This record gives sequence, structure tokens and C-alpha cells, in this order.
Amino acid sequence: MIRILLADDHALVRRGVRLILEQEPDLEVVAEAGDGAEAVRLLREVEVDLVVLDIAMPLMTGLQAAREISRRRDRPRLLMLSMHDNEQYFFESLKVGASGYVLKSVADEDLVSAVRAAMRGEAFVYPGAMGALARDYLDRLRRGERVPETVLTGREDQVLKLIAEGLSSKEIAQQLVISVRTVERHRENILAKLGMRDRTQLTRYAIRAGLLEP
Repeated sequence: MIRILLADDHALVRRGVRLILEQEPDLEVVAEAGDGAEAVRLLREVEVDLVVLDIAMPLMTGLQAAREISRRRDRPRLLMLSMHDNEQYFFESLKVGASGYVLKSVADEDLVSAVRAAMRGEAFVYPGAMGALARDYLDRLRRGERVPETVLTGREDQVLKLIAEGLSSKEIAQQLVISVRTVERHRENILAKLGMRDRTQLTRYAIRAGLLEP
């Protein structure tokens, strides 16, 4: 079972999100919080695999809570939930270590997919966010920022591109005709060379480096 902590200051929203999640046989909401501070506190008492945080909550926002949770050595995966299709919130979510940003308006369509992606260590990028990533890339070009010179080998570039496109290690291995273990070794080398820690950061790098079309 994937154990989930759900934090939102509206009980009705929590009920609806819980219903969406628990329609899946392997997803279980084991704790609920009404604000970010309560979510952080509950993590000391309840063992969870994933935390779903509303962006805007009293006492401690979802972003503040995510930042706090990300400092934990044994931190769970993080997903942000919001009613706002807001670029700033989206990028801030990536900065604090969230694996994805799900709009409440389409949670019934996207939330389970986002949970699955997060638990695979992958990023969930909702369709509208790709435009935001593209604008971010263009803004960097206009400001005269250079895309870092590549430090990756040709094979690592291939693996990075496929990781950013959402393929699993097994799928990458099949496509490149290499072993899963080799894929994992390339992944570790890529993360180490780029100073990154997850697929979300790799996806943004791949777009800036021109390996992935926005």
C-alpha cells in the first residue's frame, strides 16, 4: 500500500481528494491535516510514503511545509495541489522538492497519475505547465543566460532525454538495448554531474539544454 498524508484546510476538498485516491486499491490516506504545520507534525507520528499538500493553507502554507519536509533525511515524496494555474506557484513547487503540481479542477483526471509518477521518482507536469517551462527557457535566453556547456557523454544525453520524457528504467533499457542496471548507473552519474536530485530538475535541465522540446 502507498500511504498518503493529505493536507488541505477545506474538509470538503479533503473528502473529495480522498475519494479519488482511495478508488485505487493500493492507495490509502492514512492521515489528514488542516494546515501545513499540522502536516509537518503528523509526519513525526505517522509513517507515510507521499504527502499531498494544498498550496494555500493557514498557519503554514503548503510550500512552507514542503520546504520543511524536504529537509528530512527520510523525506516522503511530495505533490502540490492548487486551484490556481499559476506559474510562480508551479516553479516554487519544483524548488521546494515537489514531484508535481496538480490543479484541483482536474484532480479527478490527473491526481492518480501524479501519485504514480511521484512514487516512481518521476515528475508530473500538467499540460499547461509545459508552456510555463517554455517561457522560462525563453526568458533565460532574453536575459542572456547561457545554457551550461554539456558535461554529459553522448549516452548520458540519450538517457537524460528519455528520463525527462517519462520513460521508466526498464523502458529506457529496452529502447537503448542496455541493461536496467546500466540505465540506473547512468542516472546516478547524470544526477551527480549536474548536481541534481530528481527527475523534475532533470526535466527542466533537458528543456534548457535542448534535449526535450517544450
